[in-house]
Order: sequence, then C-alpha cells, then structure tokens
Amino acid sequence: MAQELVAAVLCGEERAVAQACRLIDDRRPGVRELIDALYAHAGRARLIGVTGSPGSGKSTLTAGLVAQYRALGQRVGVLAVDPSSPFTGGAILGDRVRMQRHFGDASVFIRSLATRGAQGGLSRSLEEHVVVLDAAGYEVILIETVGVGQDELDVGGVAESTVVVVQPDMGDDVQAAKSGILEIADVFVVNKADRAGADRTALELEQRLELGRAASLSSEPSGTSGAWYPPVLKSVALNDSGLPELVAALGRHRAWLDTPVGLGHAEARRQASAERLLFALICERAQLILGSELKRAAERLAKRELTPHRAADELIELLSGRKISAS
Repeated sequence: MAQELVAAVLCGEERAVAQACRLIDDRRPGVRELIDALYAHAGRARLIGVTGSPGSGKSTLTAGLVAQYRALGQRVGVLAVDPSSPFTGGAILGDRVRMQRHFGDASVFIRSLATRGAQGGLSRSLEEHVVVLDAAGYEVILIETVGVGQDELDVGGVAESTVVVVQPDMGDDVQAAKSGILEIADVFVVNKADRAGADRTALELEQRLELGRAASLSSEPSGTSGAWYPPVLKSVALNDSGLPELVAALGRHRAWLDTPVGLGHAEARRQASAERLLFALICERAQLILGSELKRAAERLAKRELTPHRAADELIELLSGRKISAS
C-alpha cells in the first residue's frame, strides 16, 4: 500500500496527495516510510510565504496569487495554517472557504493545516506536507500563516520568498513591528489599497525601509552590498489589482536568490527549515518514548516535588540513558 501511494503521489494524483496529507495529519503508521520515499524527489518547488496581521486580507491575496500562477501555466499547492482549538485540536478552516473559486481546478491543491499547539504561525507538520506537494510536482507552494500577531517568524525560515501583508492605517503598528514580522519580509503589500490611509501606510513602510537601507550601506565596504531591499506594493486583492506586480516582484526576488549574495540567504533558509523539521520530529518521538513518564514528571513539578531543571534532566536521562550533571 505504501509503495502504491508513493507511486501515485509521484504521478501527481490529487487523491493520492490528499491521502498522504491525511496520513501525516493523523500521524498514522507509515508516515516515516512515506516521507523517506518522497524526500529525494522534493526540493524543486518555489515556496512562497504569505503572512501578516488578522484582517489584512491574506487569504484573499493568496487566492489571487493562485490565479496569477495558474495563468502562467503552473501547478499550485496551498498550505493554509489555521488556529486549532486547544480542546478538540480542530481548526476553523476559514481559508478554504475563501478559496472556493479554485476548487474545480485539478492543477490546484488546497490544504488547511491546524497549528495543534505550534508557535510561530505554522503547523508542526508543515514541512512534511511541503515534501508531499513538492514531490507531486506542484511548482509553486503558497504557505499562508495563521495571522495572530507580530511573532510569526517561522515562515521566514521555511519559504524562499515571504510576502508580508499589511492594511491601511497600521499607524503605530509599523513602529511596534520593526523588530518582528516586518524584518522577515521580502516583499511588502499594502492590501485594501482602495481604502483611506493606504498611501500613508506605504510611505511609512518605505521610510522605515530607507532608514534600514542607509544603516546597512554605511556598515558595508563600498560596492559589496548586493543586498535585496523589499519593495512596497499596493493591492486590492478582491479584484486582483496589483497582483501581477506582486508576482513580478517575487520573480525578481527569485532571480536575486541565484546571485552570489542571494545564494547565501537561500542556503540559510533551507538550513533553518531543515532544523525546524528535525526539531519537530525529535519532540514528537521524545513524547512517544517518554509516554506516562512525562505526565508523572509534570505532576511532581506541579507539586513542587521537583525543580524544573531537575525534572528536565530526569526526562533527558531516560531518553539518553546517561546521567546529566548540573550546570
């Protein structure tokens, strides 16, 4: 069955891709064999992250990007991360509702992923889903984050290009976000640009970027920069206005990633994505190995029978089989 599923995924069969994603979501037996078999066939797709604050129109813009890339003849996968219930683990799946216009297109695959407790705006199993879609031949994979605030930085270490979507009249949010989500942007989009305040918000972003650019240039030897400076675009995603310009900007960023300076950035992001995937798998396996010991340690910690560091040491000793000295 596993070999048949792998073969069907590699042939790009939509039903097989959905079955593989369900296998990953439910953590059913065979996930390891599936990913191990597909991994060597992945690594070719363009990964584009779309993030930003709630209400900025990320889902509508993502749906518009799907249409733009489909018009270019490319197969598109969408991984839309939704916040999950802390009680049931389920997700609202609102993003899929806003992408209904693409449901009849066999060259578009849309999957909603629940965060299931993961921080940073992504799902714990995101990279495994990327492997499946990539191996299945989807040339562009759009990753839409939860949209819960200014600390969704993980997407910057997974996607090769990250679009940060803002809305008019961010006001003090531009200042507050300077050390957070705005720093991972490769392209900024002021969406809902038909509303009042869009020009002012775009100008504020450009001024902040200009300050950062000036500081960067002053610290580098003359002529050695070659850095990418994020453009600030405006769009009205509801009617696809500004989206061709966004696709063009993403194309320029992709070309920059092939330059000597850009190659270093691309490699750093691949490394960050690999580390994130490894950390998620290690945590998952550690929980399985520890089983009830993890709960017992937490109970003793809650009763103040153990200190936090001692509890962690004991659990690691169980995993590694060797004593840990206090530091």
